[in-house]
Amino acid sequence: MKKAPRHETQPGNEAEPVDDMQSTLTEKAYRALEEMIVTLKLAPGSVVSEAALSQLLGIGRTPIREALHRLAHEHLVTILPRRGIIVSEVNIMTQLRLLEVRREVERLMARAASKRATPAERDAFRRIEEGMQKAASGNDDIAFMRLDQAFNQLLTQAARNDFAAGAISLMQSLSRRFWYIHYRKVADMPLAARLHGAVALAIAEGDAERAAAASDALMDYIENFTRATVTAD
Repeated sequence: MKKAPRHETQPGNEAEPVDDMQSTLTEKAYRALEEMIVTLKLAPGSVVSEAALSQLLGIGRTPIREALHRLAHEHLVTILPRRGIIVSEVNIMTQLRLLEVRREVERLMARAASKRATPAERDAFRRIEEGMQKAASGNDDIAFMRLDQAFNQLLTQAARNDFAAGAISLMQSLSRRFWYIHYRKVADMPLAARLHGAVALAIAEGDAERAAAASDALMDYIENFTRATVTAD
């Protein structure tokens, strides 16, 4: 009995597995939609559909659907069967309840990162602290927002706690959207940058208690900022 001919694949021309392609497209769809929601290009309360989003992003409906389920898990959208997808409203009480949890998780992560960070990660925290100081001195909100995202990613990585990482991932997008909506009205951006820098430096220096205290000081500021939005509006 003859063996079926084996098809050789030339090096460098390997076909990407279908599952990997799907995962890549889902991640691309998620990142695009998350940014659109956080930056209010998809406004709170707006109704969207898989078909419209698929056409807008040029991505198939299956990756769009999977990305939307992830966004629903993060409370950024609500999926209503046969009615569409609603972008979640911004609610001050929801944000304050979120901060109750975020305070505890970020304190834990700051302590853990100060103990578990690698030398390369500690160097990265030092660079973030230096960048935050420059952003504060120049009142550079764009640099601050980029550094803030880098800080969050590095903190999650250096803490090496999958459970904390899962919890914090559910809060980051909601927090970023709330900041984006209100920071021009009531935020003291230089102070926020310096407070982030203090956490980063304490982690870089391996001081767990100082990192925890700096994390609490940062969360105190964020809670005060959140409450100030009520009077600003």
